[in-house]
Amino acid sequence: MVIVTIPKKITKGEELVVIPRKEYERVLHIFKKEKKTRTQLDRDLGKALKDAKAGRLFGPFKSGKGFKNGIGN
Repeated sequence: MVIVTIPKKITKGEELVVIPRKEYERVLHIFKKEKKTRTQLDRDLGKALKDAKAGRLFGPFKSGKGFKNGIGN
């Protein structure tokens, strides 16, 4: 096993982690996929909130108040 010491001057006191490139690319791929999913969820939530404010609701509740009562708020 090779040990390399990196001076704190280079890392500016931060910790440094070294991983194989394949592992880095795998983690990066998962991160990008998660970010894309989060972005879509944010868009969908924004649209749902706009629909609710405009009175366009779907589902078992006839109003926002009915929904709040249904979930216990």
